[in-house]
Amino acid sequence: MNSPAEVANNYVGIGTGKVNTPIGKMFVLAILAGMYIGFAGLAATTFGSTIETASVAKFANAAIFPGGLAMVLIAGSELFTGNNLIVIPLLRKKVTVAGMLKNWVVVWCGNLVGGILVSLIAFGAGQPGLFGNAVAVAHMSTALSKCSLTFGTALVRGIGCNFLVCIAVWMSFAAKDVAGKIVGLYFPIMFFVLVGFEHSVANMYYISMGLFCKMNETYVAAAQDAGLDLTNLNVGNYALNLSAVTIGNIIGGSLMVGLAYYFAYLQGKKED
Repeated sequence: MNSPAEVANNYVGIGTGKVNTPIGKMFVLAILAGMYIGFAGLAATTFGSTIETASVAKFANAAIFPGGLAMVLIAGSELFTGNNLIVIPLLRKKVTVAGMLKNWVVVWCGNLVGGILVSLIAFGAGQPGLFGNAVAVAHMSTALSKCSLTFGTALVRGIGCNFLVCIAVWMSFAAKDVAGKIVGLYFPIMFFVLVGFEHSVANMYYISMGLFCKMNETYVAAAQDAGLDLTNLNVGNYALNLSAVTIGNIIGGSLMVGLAYYFAYLQGKKED
């Protein structure tokens, strides 16, 4: 396996390559990443939707969701949260602030398109109606809980989330084979889902899906029967959540992981 110092050194080239990718290709790869995370959210919610014990349902979701990042890293795509590590080549003066921000904006937008696309596919296929509309209720419940968070709470949960996501990415880069990458990324992703932290790209899918389900009278009736008040599930709160979580993700990924590992392994070190 690669040592942490080797991972840090290798990421300088990886991050530089991400910034220098043509915008069109960058955007398409970002759409794919948004779809991978969306399909992971769809699979996790579907499996956990009929489990009545909340802690067990949460554990089931957390056990399945890491498959999304596995697809992102192994199939090849661009994920905003992982790309917060581009601060490393920035500090190494291999990319500019403008180049890093360009990557973040393009990839964030592509991820959003991907998440919404998966929502449209699943909604159009009638997938939320599975198990007597339990999947729709689970999606609306998840989306509602996210849209009901305060800005501050969402921001802090975003920090915790992307600390773990970037650690997962970092650990996957330590491995030199596919199995090792999956094992390396698995537990940090499982942990962030299990404790309820907030991932901006995952929320692009979850809240979109909740909003689409809210457009279906049958699904809404099922949600009301389950005791859900869907008032807070709206586009305004969707935008508020994504704003707060995105900022938190940048802090958790760029400062708490990227900056820390740059300082530990690259600060003052001559280039190879």
